[in-house]
Amino acid sequence: MRSDGHAAPGTADRSAWIRRPEGGGRLALWLIRTFALTCGRAPARLVLAPVSAYFALRRGPERRASRQFLTQVNGRPASLLDVIRHIFTFATVTLDRVFLLTAAFRGFDIRVHGVEAVHTLMEPGRGVLLMGAHVGSFDALRVLALARPGLKVRPVIDLGQNPTVSRLLNALNPSIASSIINARQDGTRTALAIHEALAEGALVTLLADRVRPGNPSVVVNFLGRPAAFPTSPWLLAATLKVPVVLCFGLYRGGRRYDLHFEVFDEQVSIPRGDRAAATLAVTQRFADRLGHHVRLAPLNWFNFYELRA
Repeated sequence: MRSDGHAAPGTADRSAWIRRPEGGGRLALWLIRTFALTCGRAPARLVLAPVSAYFALRRGPERRASRQFLTQVNGRPASLLDVIRHIFTFATVTLDRVFLLTAAFRGFDIRVHGVEAVHTLMEPGRGVLLMGAHVGSFDALRVLALARPGLKVRPVIDLGQNPTVSRLLNALNPSIASSIINARQDGTRTALAIHEALAEGALVTLLADRVRPGNPSVVVNFLGRPAAFPTSPWLLAATLKVPVVLCFGLYRGGRRYDLHFEVFDEQVSIPRGDRAAATLAVTQRFADRLGHHVRLAPLNWFNFYELRA
């Protein structure tokens, strides 16, 4: 690692996750979707149990990453059963997207914490950046539409990472699909699209935990070990000068989700004269808050690759 906290060229490949093949074929995913909508959530969840066990046995890199993470966060060696439960939680949250993106989302018990701060920040008609991570479900955000009709939510999503899943879920709710800002496009175009959405008073959602190929990163302390986190989200927030709120939708079992909001900063400041240190500090603050919520529900961590600096 360089002295300014940035990763030096030639260090461990932290973006290997982006090259991992999508789990399950198109036919299998369509069958699960059709079965879920036809037979309901409970029978579909029964199917996920053997699928999760099969996935844990067949996908070595994901199995090893899950075991490494669970051992780290729980402070004890993780078993194969722990790994299967981890994958089953991910599969359940993915299945729930089928229902959360349709009218069926009203059947979930979604408990919201701290959302008043979001409403207050948006009152002047300004946009807000909502930062999250690959933890639990961001689709639980749909509950905000009940409290604030007309709210514009513009998710920034890499549509190229899981194209089959994206097509399946987008077919369920075309209006949400049309609101997506594709993170796979050129960085300048993505930033301009985000700026335009914020100017319209939208809630723009970003996931700020994965380092993409070619993007800048810093190494911070995460759950007691060094790990690389991207800096682009924070540099963007500082440039746009808009409020930043953190959001984590934790799956708690059954039909329950806990949707946590907390104000991160009313305006992220990264002075040009102290850019490296300020960027490192703000990224560390995010890693600390992310770690807090991950410890609340470790099985909600859906980055199935090794954490390393």
